[in-house]
Amino acid sequence: MSAMQKLMGWIDDRLPLTATYKAHLSEYYAPKNFNFWYFFGSLALLVLVIQIVTGIFLTMNYKPDSELAFASVEYIMRDVEWGWLIRYMHSTGASMFFVVVYLHMFRGLMYGSYRKPRELIWIFGVLIYLMLMAEAFLGYLLPWGQMSFWGAQVIVNLFAAVPVIGEDLSIWIRGDYVISDATLNRFFAFHVIALPLVLIALVVVHLIALHEVGSNNPDGIEIKKKKDPNTGIPLDGIPFHPYYTVKDIVGVIVFLMVFTAIVFFAPTMGGYFLEANNFIPADPLKTPPHIAPLWYFTPFYAILRAVPPMFGSQFPGVVAMGLSIVLLFFLPWLDRSKVKSIRYRGPIYKIALALFIVSFVGLGYLGLLPATPIATIFAQVFSVIYFLFFLLMPWYTSIDKTKPEPERVTG
Repeated sequence: MSAMQKLMGWIDDRLPLTATYKAHLSEYYAPKNFNFWYFFGSLALLVLVIQIVTGIFLTMNYKPDSELAFASVEYIMRDVEWGWLIRYMHSTGASMFFVVVYLHMFRGLMYGSYRKPRELIWIFGVLIYLMLMAEAFLGYLLPWGQMSFWGAQVIVNLFAAVPVIGEDLSIWIRGDYVISDATLNRFFAFHVIALPLVLIALVVVHLIALHEVGSNNPDGIEIKKKKDPNTGIPLDGIPFHPYYTVKDIVGVIVFLMVFTAIVFFAPTMGGYFLEANNFIPADPLKTPPHIAPLWYFTPFYAILRAVPPMFGSQFPGVVAMGLSIVLLFFLPWLDRSKVKSIRYRGPIYKIALALFIVSFVGLGYLGLLPATPIATIFAQVFSVIYFLFFLLMPWYTSIDKTKPEPERVTG
């Protein structure tokens, strides 16, 4: 026995390293018909690592102080060696995180990855999405630029619309009566310590749940139902390592090509990733002419603005915005289709999903624009389509004509 084998044996007696490697990589059998849509889960994990590593380096020079925060960001950009690269990687990573997560969720909608027995995987995934939104919102204030300051002001003030407890709630979130140094300090603490810990824990639980029930596939067929009688290995499964680890590396390389192209050649993406107003120090006495959140929040911001105020309160819009996310949790029980994958679903679901995507993209675009009567009408139409996708799902998925699923995966 070699020295390395002895060392691994000594470790395995005290920590199940080899058993964990086998259970989650070399002997974890995944469907053999994964396509490119299955890249985005591993890419989300990659971006999480990029955000944590770049975030650690940024905190080494960032000052969570209302008098020093903006200057410290400029110091990072101009004087810290490679600071501009770290900052642009972090800001680009924030947007790319939502790009890959939205595509990952869209794959789930196409192939029914939220259906039994994967309901918990989907719920943990939506919780991860909520944590990402909270993490992005808290980090948005930290540069202490004009749009950071006033964007945070608008979002926090939404909590004031909640009846009875709204004012106290908004004061508690800010830590003051206005966005101030106290707000910056608590947002910094939550952004760099509290939420990342919750996010990492949710990702771990998400992966454990996934490996317990097994991955879905483009056919929506459970590969565990057809096993080799001698080995117990799924007939349509292949080991995740080395087959999918190698395949994921291809996805990682393509992703990093896009990522680095943005970082080096278009880090602001025309104001979509970093806004021009955020390169101006925060001024509580000067409101920007148009305040809008970053692009990944704009669909929900458009829903908020589409709902008319009631008795002078924006609370109905806040409720609609909240419901637009909460409905995602109920998706596994709203879908009554006999099949999981869009490959075998009928035309009704395909049309509904297409309309949903159009409405979501349309709301995202409208959320970037100033509120005008025409834009508000479009936002209201898209909001209705968005909610009807979920609310009518039990009906249209049950009457939709489906094709018979094959016994084995088709590739």
